[in-house]
Order: sequence, then C-alpha cells, then structure tokens
Amino acid sequence: MTDASLQPWQWPEAHWRKIVEHVRAGRALRPKAWKGGARCAVALSFDSDHETNELRDGGKSIGRLCWGEYGARVGVPRILDLLQKYAVPATFYVPAVAALLHPEEQRRVVAEGHEIGIHGWIHELNSILPYEAERDLMMRAADTLTEITGVRPVGLRTPSWDFSPDTLRIEQEMGLLYDSSLMADEDCYELLLDGAPTGVVELPVEWIRDDAPYFMMNRMGPHRPYTPPADVFDIFRRELDAAYQAGGLFQLTMHPHVIGYRSRIWIVEELIRHARALPGVWFATHAEVAAWAKAHAG
Repeated sequence: MTDASLQPWQWPEAHWRKIVEHVRAGRALRPKAWKGGARCAVALSFDSDHETNELRDGGKSIGRLCWGEYGARVGVPRILDLLQKYAVPATFYVPAVAALLHPEEQRRVVAEGHEIGIHGWIHELNSILPYEAERDLMMRAADTLTEITGVRPVGLRTPSWDFSPDTLRIEQEMGLLYDSSLMADEDCYELLLDGAPTGVVELPVEWIRDDAPYFMMNRMGPHRPYTPPADVFDIFRRELDAAYQAGGLFQLTMHPHVIGYRSRIWIVEELIRHARALPGVWFATHAEVAAWAKAHAG
C-alpha cells in the first residue's frame, strides 16, 4: 500500500513528519526595539474583500454582493477618514477583482500613505488549486494591483488564510518580503521551506485578533455568531496591552464590511486612542513592521 492509500493513523512517521515540516517557523524576528526606540509595534490591517466573498464560490446572490458593496461604498471611506484623523498608517489586502471593481478606492488608499497587499485574484482558496493555477493567479493579482496603484506589493495575505503547500515557494519566486497568513507565533518569524530559511518574514495573524469570527453571520447557515462590540474591544485591548508589556507586536485583522458599521467603527478609534496613550508605540504598515523586524532582529 502507498502512503496515499493509508488513513492518517496508518501513516509511517516519515510521511507525517514530511507534512508537518514542509512549512515551519524558523528564527524569531522580534527586534530589541522598534523604530524610534518604541516598545511596541501596532499593525492594523483591513481585508477589502468586497464582492469577491460571493464571487469566489460562483455565487450570484444580490444580497451578498451588496454586502460587499457596502464595504467599498461605506466601510473603506469611513475607515480611511478615521485613520487620517489620527495620522495612522494601515495595510489593506485587496483581491485583484475587488481592485478592478473599485480602482479609485485603491488609489486613495495608496495616496493617503497606506499599504496595499496581495489577497488573491478573486479570494480563491489556494489549497484546492494546482501549483500552476495558484502561481498564475498570484502573479496576475500582483500585476493588477501594481497597474492600478503604481506601487508593487511586497506582501501577501492568502484569502481566508488558506495557505497551500505551494504558497511559500511562489512567494519566494515572486521575491516577496513577507507573508501574513499563518499563526505559529505572536511576533514576526522567518519561514522555513523543507527546513531551509526562505528570507520571507511571517507577520502572524490569529482568529482572536480578527473581527470576522465575532460578527460574521450567514442567514442560510446554522451558526450566527455575534459578540457585543464592547466585548470585542475588550479582547483586542487586552491583546494590545499584552503585546505592549512584552515589547512585541500587536497585529489586527479587520474587514470593511464587518468593522465599518456605525456601532463597531468606534472599536478601531478607541484602540488607536488607547495605544496613543501608551508611551513608545509605533504605528506601522505590515511591510514596515516586516522590514524592521528582519533588519533588527535580536
């Protein structure tokens, strides 16, 4: 019998070790101090999925498409106005199809000093794609964002954090600085591919630091999670405070069609105000954090 025909509990050790060790966390990249001597880095991010949440599964629901449209029509402008109010930079991860639907939005994001990162072509799931298809979509997505904004992306967040066995290889081929899809640590680390250092920085995410698990719902599904905004703010604030005490990184993932509502956007403002009240906090894009961590790791 071949390994492919065996059940997981029948796998020989060499087989499951190969799976586990294919993409792994390498050396820690926490700097002794952040830029300007700051104690803590704060990296806010927004996944501007917009209509691609529906399109990627072949859906045609007008209701779900307009939910994505809200993210572009109301959510992003509201978020940009808030970031401008406090002069805080952020990173926006944008599927290429969303960028083609809303090109002026992307130009405004870049014009106001924020970063745009790769977020797939149509918010596809990488793990179901062959290498050739995933590589083509990622390359085309990067080219599309570059053409629209005039700035070449240096980082990737895989759609739905769906990281395939080929993703890291493709990131290396593209010469990307960093990835922000995995969660083996709370601070930056270098990614290993089959045990070899890649030079790609991982800026880790976590479901705890994501607005979607607390607020997202599907009216056709059995689960409709909802957490009061005040409780979500408390979780995020505690994560921020712990990162500050450790002298590390506070990274947060949000979505314009989730956090952009009037009863929720205050969470972002209060987090900014809270961080601003702490001495030695550096607000930065994900690219800035990755570059600093790579260059100044202790």
